[in-house]
Amino acid sequence: QVQLVESGGGLAQPGGSLRLSCAASGMIFSFHAMGWFRQAPGKEQEFVAAISGSGGSTNYASSVKGRFTISRDNAKNTVNLQMNSLTPEDTAVYSCAGAVFRDYAPGSRSAYTYWGQGTQVTVSS
Repeated sequence: QVQLVESGGGLAQPGGSLRLSCAASGMIFSFHAMGWFRQAPGKEQEFVAAISGSGGSTNYASSVKGRFTISRDNAKNTVNLQMNSLTPEDTAVYSCAGAVFRDYAPGSRSAYTYWGQGTQVTVSS
């Protein structure tokens, strides 16, 4: 069955960086767009970034554009989220998700079929 396993979360200082990774198995990885979503305590889950299956299209939430970069390695079945210039408002559980789109990077949660368990990111001094 499909498995998505996130790693790389942890504690960062404001202005710092973290790199999240998501390893996928049980799916034809290059046929799936991959997205990152996050949920802060007491808030609804929100879209962060997505990349198409081919890697040719990306999509970012306005709150992270210019600070976060999504990338993928289809040979290794992994998707990464490089997060720079972190602020306390970036504190959340980050989850990766997969959707069957090769050339589109959806920003809607409803487009995604597969979900990981999530990894905690805490930004605090």
